[in-house]
Amino acid sequence: MPILLYGLDVCSLSERNIQSLDFTVNRVLMKLFETSNMELLTTRDMLDIKLPSVQLSRRFDAFIAKWV
Repeated sequence: MPILLYGLDVCSLSERNIQSLDFTVNRVLMKLFETSNMELLTTRDMLDIKLPSVQLSRRFDAFIAKWV
């Protein structure tokens, strides 16, 4: 996940790009657990894996707070 998000906290991404990152994480987990059911991806919560949309907003807020 760090490789996927490296440097994106300072970039301006469109909503479409953020959705694409979320889709990528969901697909990797679906392939990893060999499922096609999105409801079974609650394991993401059990493993404490946050979607990139959540992580990017937190990282952006932390970046802005550091410089303000």
